[in-house]
Amino acid sequence: MHLPKENSFSRRSFVKLLGATSAAAGIAAGLAACGTTPKDGGASGKPATNGSATASGSAPAVAANPDGTITAGISYELGTNGYDPMTTTAALTVAANWHTLEGLTELHPDTREVYAALGKELPKQVDDTTWEVALRDGAVFTNGEPVTTDDVVFSFERVLNPENKSLYAAFLPFVESVTRKDETTVQVKTKYAFSLVPERLSVVKIVPRAAVEADPKAFDLNPVGTGPWKMTDNGAASKKITFERNDAYNGARPALAKTMVWEILPDNATRVNAISSDTVQAIDAVPATDLSTLSNSKKVAAEQGFGLVFMMFNCGSAPMNEVKNRQAMLYALDIEKICKTGMSDLATPATCFVQKEHPAYKEAATVYTQDQDKAKALLAETGLTSVRLLCSDHGWFSAVRPIIKESLEAVGLSVTYEEKKSSDVYATIDGQPEAYDIVVAPGDPSVFGDDADLLLRWWYAGDTWTDSRMHWKGQESYAKVQALLEEAGAATGDAQKAKWHEIFDVVAENVPLYPLFHRKTPTAYDEKTLGDFKPIAITGLSFIDVSSSK
Repeated sequence: MHLPKENSFSRRSFVKLLGATSAAAGIAAGLAACGTTPKDGGASGKPATNGSATASGSAPAVAANPDGTITAGISYELGTNGYDPMTTTAALTVAANWHTLEGLTELHPDTREVYAALGKELPKQVDDTTWEVALRDGAVFTNGEPVTTDDVVFSFERVLNPENKSLYAAFLPFVESVTRKDETTVQVKTKYAFSLVPERLSVVKIVPRAAVEADPKAFDLNPVGTGPWKMTDNGAASKKITFERNDAYNGARPALAKTMVWEILPDNATRVNAISSDTVQAIDAVPATDLSTLSNSKKVAAEQGFGLVFMMFNCGSAPMNEVKNRQAMLYALDIEKICKTGMSDLATPATCFVQKEHPAYKEAATVYTQDQDKAKALLAETGLTSVRLLCSDHGWFSAVRPIIKESLEAVGLSVTYEEKKSSDVYATIDGQPEAYDIVVAPGDPSVFGDDADLLLRWWYAGDTWTDSRMHWKGQESYAKVQALLEEAGAATGDAQKAKWHEIFDVVAENVPLYPLFHRKTPTAYDEKTLGDFKPIAITGLSFIDVSSSK
């Protein structure tokens, strides 16, 4: 499904808006105010976006240079694991894999429409529980080996194998089997009729069995795929991820430049300086305070998406095994200040698990707005006086963290505060009961897909989150969510949405993990040298179908 992008507005309007307010909050509010809201009653598809602020009117024509280079500055650092699509979930490596690997289907990072990728066509439904996919004629991996149906079966089996502990397995509970029908076609059998098969198959990237089994570590460092680009430097030493056009690619979305270089620039000032000086052509995670300045020479946008900051609780140990304590933490938060000041109005308080623009949105039965009296009353019931708060150190929500700590202290809590890199946060808590009380960190599973089933399953179904991290597995609310997920998966249309709405209410009441807000993703880019570049509402940058004049 393809939903229209927002109408942009002129530089004159943008500058006039900025003249009315000097605060970054005012800038961001203006970005949101000038968007339109596409309507979609479907169960999946691209959520509506809010406002693109532009430095000029219509985009100038870019003279594409097929031997040119695309350059970008990326805010996220490399994760502790590599690029293997069975295991990696880090923002940077996932975005890189969009360009070098393919599933049978893919979701376009911009439009979120599903399209045939390594599949010759979209999956064909044979009956309620049987789907078939023919492979693209002549497809080869970047090591020169032809793609076989055995590679496809292997790719799915490695994700579904519980021993491999792939987080992507949680997205595929409906899959009974994936088998080779013949040399060119695979058959997917489902456990029940499931309406989102074409979209969901995209989470499994097809990899060459021989290369993976020959040297799994080498594959993890630089995976072999069938996408329009191939990686030539994984950035581990150079801090630059380098790609070359895959000339063997024969799909519908070829690379439109010869090379692509992503500089890993987690420091905000360094990243802004890189695009201001034309060292790079696009950057993600633009600091709100720099949107005004950058708008004078570059195009800037803030796209509303699902991406969020969550508060996660250790539900298996005191004091957070008491739901009243979890609820008290959320009632204590000055969420308006968090969004307005901490996020410079580039965020909207969560009133549901999904953002208001999502096709499945319905305001949850429990909505957390600041209510200090209610928080204090709940804490008085439980006797809680102190908590341990562990936060990830991502720069884009650095101004949020002190507001959270202050809010908790304002209701009488003594807060032991610690801040670590994201990888260190999870190394601290994974599989270690009683290692923490509260974790605050960002997340965006919409990079894998937009439907509510997938987004819910990321946090509330797989053992990694429910068991090893939040220690919620086995509790009554956990069991209720699992049952509702199964019922929703077998339903369609309004009946499916109704089940999702029930889940939204259960997680809002029990809050094992819950969003504080949904963010707008701010991007800046040079429209004079990048052809057809689109800012996206999900974490990362996409250069699919993008050209460069450089």
